[in-house]
Amino acid sequence: MKRSGTADLPLHYGHVPLWLAERMSKLGLAIVETIAMEFSTAEVISKLSNPFWFQSFGAVMGMDWHSSGITTSVLGALKKSVNPHSKELGIYICGGKGKHSMATPQELLFVGEKTGLDGINLASCSRLTAKVDNTAIQDGFQLYQHNFIVDNKGQWAVIQQGMNPNSRTARRYHWHSQDLKSFINEPHTFIYGENQGAILNLTANAATKSREGILELVKESPVKIIKEMQHLSMPAHHDVRMEDVNMKRLGAMLWATHENKPEDFEELLLLKGMGPRALQSLALVSEIIYGTPTRFEDPARFSFAHGGKDGHPFPVPVKIYDETINTLQRAINRAKIGNSDKLSAIQKLSEISRKAEESFTPNSNFDALVQREREESYKYGGRTVFGDAKPPKKKPVNPNNQLELF
Repeated sequence: MKRSGTADLPLHYGHVPLWLAERMSKLGLAIVETIAMEFSTAEVISKLSNPFWFQSFGAVMGMDWHSSGITTSVLGALKKSVNPHSKELGIYICGGKGKHSMATPQELLFVGEKTGLDGINLASCSRLTAKVDNTAIQDGFQLYQHNFIVDNKGQWAVIQQGMNPNSRTARRYHWHSQDLKSFINEPHTFIYGENQGAILNLTANAATKSREGILELVKESPVKIIKEMQHLSMPAHHDVRMEDVNMKRLGAMLWATHENKPEDFEELLLLKGMGPRALQSLALVSEIIYGTPTRFEDPARFSFAHGGKDGHPFPVPVKIYDETINTLQRAINRAKIGNSDKLSAIQKLSEISRKAEESFTPNSNFDALVQREREESYKYGGRTVFGDAKPPKKKPVNPNNQLELF
């Protein structure tokens, strides 16, 4: 029995304003649809099961890059936008926070009826992953959120989160069916004894591996178990600092999108008309879609796409956010009718950034970069939960010194 990873996050209270929640739903759907179209639904499931990718995904959507709130907000946005298109996409998102988590097994039974999948088995997997993380692993975290994401081929991921009020931290647990294979194939046809409600039968031959796995699991300390999987630990500080990002990757991407015009790249002619700031965001979205797992070791870097709702590293540039959504949606619509030129151009954008890294040497002007984003935020409709971004009172950064920022 094996989880695909965990993430330790500082508890972060607050709400997602409607103007951001609606955009998160649209961008989340566009990204999921693109991954499914370009790769497969299995790739969507695989990415969601990776704690580093998931945190980066939340950051690129404008959520606070380090906080526990990413889990609830991102999955809520995806469930709202993806499920109405589940039949077409082949992806179903069940569960949620609090009372909604308790409805997961019933929702999976409904998915089984619609798709022909074994809903009973999926519901058993849901219960067992929750049981393991809430009971078999005594690490001080009590689950309050459980989401089960499954495709029409039966591949699934579980993302669930627990809270430890004493340490004021949350822990997110990720599971992937590819690693687990299965817990229980089918329930017994008959169980003798007094009926005490629903049970999980671990005595069946089909459950041998699950039974052995649980026995081994409870023998091990949580520390050892956590070391054997992908583990993401986010810092308590809210601001994004230079040590939180891979400066070579960030700097190369900024240089490639700001210092070169699309006309300079034959592959990007179809993105002509997009300004440098829009290309910056689209390049990071492109990496979320096409990047390999090793590219997500620094989730904070992806907050440079659309900032954060609390203003870290800078206010959410609403106009840029909308341009990103519209560009990606147009590319998807063209691809559906057999013209994938715009999707290819978006993919090339991240490839150009990666190529620029080969000979790029970053400087240490990280704070100046963040300051420039904040000062120019008002131009792009910058917003936070506290209000709209205002023009700076002091003199803006000299554009002639722009190269020094990268």
